[in-house]
Amino acid sequence: MRSFFRSVLLVLAGQSVLAGPLVCTTSIEAPPPGSGSYPVEVTVCHPTETTSELINRRFYTWTSPMARGVDPLHQLTDFLGIAVGGIEGNRVMGLGFPDQTLIWDGSALQNTTGALLEEQSPPLPLRTLDIPSGFEGSLAASDANEAVLVSPVIDDFPDVTPLW
Repeated sequence: MRSFFRSVLLVLAGQSVLAGPLVCTTSIEAPPPGSGSYPVEVTVCHPTETTSELINRRFYTWTSPMARGVDPLHQLTDFLGIAVGGIEGNRVMGLGFPDQTLIWDGSALQNTTGALLEEQSPPLPLRTLDIPSGFEGSLAASDANEAVLVSPVIDDFPDVTPLW
């Protein structure tokens, strides 16, 4: 039975799904109204890409790696201004001399790095109370030497509101 499901997954999703990591989400879907059947559990899997694979793919978008880029074919395409890129160095990407394709690769890497940093930061900032200042009283006062801890009440913290 397990091999049957693997073969169905291979036919429906293709060979590349089985080669890389998958992200699966499971949800419970309600039956159609009036059908009298029970809710159904649905699992959907999508292939995902690791960060290092994404960076390598974006970095070699317009130009190929150095080892692939010194063969006679790449020397001819560089001379003619044809950009041949990809990690394997076998995809014709467009018209551009090597100095221009390096700029394009740098832009692709900059945009990818910005998108990865954006994913790491939360959409709403965490707001906390300010630390009380130690400069609002005198050190000569008798009550300044005694530390008084006041536990915060839940009502003291307002709900987090977005900046916009």
